[in-house]
Amino acid sequence: MTRQLRLASYNIRKAVGLDYRRDPGRILDVINGLDADVVAIQEADKRLGNRPTALDVEALLRDTDFQIARLADNEVSLGWHGNAVLVRRGLTIHRVDRIELPGLEPRGAVQVDVGTDTGHLTVVGTHLGLLRPYRLEQLTRIRAHLAETGAGATAILGDFNEWSDTAGLEPLADGFAVISPGKSFHSARPMAGLDRIALSTGVALRDAGVEQGKLAKVASDHLPIWGDVTLPDLTGG
Repeated sequence: MTRQLRLASYNIRKAVGLDYRRDPGRILDVINGLDADVVAIQEADKRLGNRPTALDVEALLRDTDFQIARLADNEVSLGWHGNAVLVRRGLTIHRVDRIELPGLEPRGAVQVDVGTDTGHLTVVGTHLGLLRPYRLEQLTRIRAHLAETGAGATAILGDFNEWSDTAGLEPLADGFAVISPGKSFHSARPMAGLDRIALSTGVALRDAGVEQGKLAKVASDHLPIWGDVTLPDLTGG
């Protein structure tokens, strides 16, 4: 027996669309349309002050089928360093963790262990830095943290900020398959696959894509990506 999950990643640009309107409801509509089980969100919180959420938490809990992983270190943010993770109700959140990342810019990653009927998947959500040397250090730190915590089946989702198809992801080379489902940036004229999914050994990709609907093309400067994966059966059944 195995369990198939749909994973998604979405840089929502603090819910500000290409029309310069901050429209959290529009972002939720796009997320609902992905039909995902787990969604890693980047730029989920505003940048200034105590970084209040860019989304309406009450509306999120009311109008979607998601629970929110408790990653914030205050009462007003949705995530940590702008990284939030939504998990479909019916799945179980076993563990959450924050991963400090090196670099000139303040960056972080978050870890959420999601339970299914056959075991669990460790999901890491991240928004890597703008400079490749720091991105390499950040990926190395994520790998080290996963080793420290004894993570098994793992998916790393997020805005990798890497324009190259052949360089910049070397720290993942020996244990992960990195998938770029397609060009996700800029949403008005997609030119680069900045948003990616990295799957550890044992997590199989079945399909992947970029959401290119009319609403997604205006809701943020990134298009959301998704991937259907099959997890290893850890029940022995």
